[in-house]
Amino acid sequence: MTNENKHQTPAPAARSSDPHQRLGKPDGGWRASLYAVIFESDTPTGRAFDLALIGAILLSVLVVVMASVRPFAAQHGDWLEAAEWFFTVLFTIEYVARCVCVKRPAVYARSFFGVIDLLSILPNYVSLFFPGAHVVLGLRILRLLRIFRILKLTLYIQEYSMLGEALMASRRKIFIFLSVVFLIVFLLGTVMYVVEGPENGYTSIPTAVYWAISTMTTVGFGDLVPKTDTGRTIASFMMLLGWGILAVPTGIISSEITYQRGQPRPSSRACPNCLATGHDADARFCRGCGAALEQHD
Repeated sequence: MTNENKHQTPAPAARSSDPHQRLGKPDGGWRASLYAVIFESDTPTGRAFDLALIGAILLSVLVVVMASVRPFAAQHGDWLEAAEWFFTVLFTIEYVARCVCVKRPAVYARSFFGVIDLLSILPNYVSLFFPGAHVVLGLRILRLLRIFRILKLTLYIQEYSMLGEALMASRRKIFIFLSVVFLIVFLLGTVMYVVEGPENGYTSIPTAVYWAISTMTTVGFGDLVPKTDTGRTIASFMMLLGWGILAVPTGIISSEITYQRGQPRPSSRACPNCLATGHDADARFCRGCGAALEQHD
């Protein structure tokens, strides 16, 4: 064996996207049986576990929501607190069971839903040691995110990936678009500050820019409105401009999604005869008049 072969190191194995390989499914025993119930939904017991857990999650979120209603909480506070601790203990047992029944519990604990599972039970235990930390109890609403894991939206994974890839592919266009929008609202907001002035509520340029943003997005809270004819004219122009601007990101992302689905991206080449554009990248003749198109290498 040569020295070159001695120092060769095996290439690292690619990280598997299969959750069974990533978490490590036990080979047998009670851990494998527990794994099948918790992580697999293609068995009667696994499906029953998923449905029961979905019901528990919805009920626990309902308890959190009703606890925020003061009249109801004042009348049924003891029942709500008991129910909250019941669900906390229930989800604690489920979290421990998930960590126990896999070969790599640290991988699950560091995963996205592992962190969500921990956050859904941690606030109650924190409140025991730090009574003033009741504000973190709002984190319990994160339990609702676990439904996305349990429902196993496998039919939509491809669409999620396609949307993410489209956003990444069009990030430069979206950044440029947002930059143009920012310049427009900043310039027109500054103009409105000069036109309307502090006497009409436009006390500063940031306040005028806030008005420009709410007007450009067609929200129009009504807390700040122009009083002069010139200001109303500028506001009308911005409202109409906002309708057109809202459609730009949709067109950018839709174009990328269409391209990812295998359809050819339109070319910028113009027909030398009728000046029509929008031809496919591999088109040889104009789709309008049939004239030959210039071919580029």
